[in-house]
Amino acid sequence: MILRKLRVDALGATALILFSVLLGLNQALVKLVNAGMAPVFQVGLRSACAFLIVVSVALIMRKKLSVSDGTLLPGIFSGLLFSLEFYLLFSALEYTTVSRVSMLFYTQPFWVALGAHFLLPGERLTRTKSAGLILALAGVVMLLVRADDGAGAETIRGDLMCIFAAIAWALIVLVARKSRLADSTPEMQLLYQLSVSGILLLGVAFVSGETFRVMTLSISLIFAFQVIFVVSIGFLIWFWALSTYPAGEMASFGLLTPLFGVFFGWLIFDDVLSFGFLIALAMVCGGIVLNNLPISRPVER
Repeated sequence: MILRKLRVDALGATALILFSVLLGLNQALVKLVNAGMAPVFQVGLRSACAFLIVVSVALIMRKKLSVSDGTLLPGIFSGLLFSLEFYLLFSALEYTTVSRVSMLFYTQPFWVALGAHFLLPGERLTRTKSAGLILALAGVVMLLVRADDGAGAETIRGDLMCIFAAIAWALIVLVARKSRLADSTPEMQLLYQLSVSGILLLGVAFVSGETFRVMTLSISLIFAFQVIFVVSIGFLIWFWALSTYPAGEMASFGLLTPLFGVFFGWLIFDDVLSFGFLIALAMVCGGIVLNNLPISRPVER
């Protein structure tokens, strides 16, 4: 039995910061592996490998895994959205920089908030959350229209693919909350996504001939690191934290991921961090802060 805690302690903060580092590093690793694998093949193979690890861990921990509990159809739909999300994300890194992807992809909370306003009772946008949404979207528009970091047509193409990937990610969250998936275990939800994307995207890769490019030992090791540490261990860290700490306390750590992503983009690829980009990043991060502020409720007398 997992003991629930009222606040994020030192252990939880360390785990969440580590998870944010892994997610921030992930975009840079994907761009590196794209040199050895076509994006559609990389996504499919990563999902297939991660599926084997996650299902093994779930069986060892005796987690409930079932497709006969009414979750099959929404699970498959979630897997299709997952396939679209990561195909767009990995392909975007062919055209745009890691830093831009790290900022744009993590606009996902705002698309969730917008969708929840119309689809989920009791989760309407407050003034504070609306302000956060407007601020973040203004930052995104600023990034797309400014060209002071050398952004051209191909960069904008990658940026738009990344935004649509974030929207697909948001739809996965909304589907999970509006369907029978809400009653399934996190492990089962992830296995739906990994199995569907693995089968679908590997099939597309082999039919189209987009598989390996120029593989090296270093690219193979980076890919293995992704599968083991980012997808599998990172997933376990996240769901352990989610089952132990309040979601509201955890939300503030979401601000770290795009910051780490921008840092690794600059460190590994020497991404240009222009003044306009940094202002846009600050606007998106400010939006994340406003979106995660606790909702004040009237005190009952």
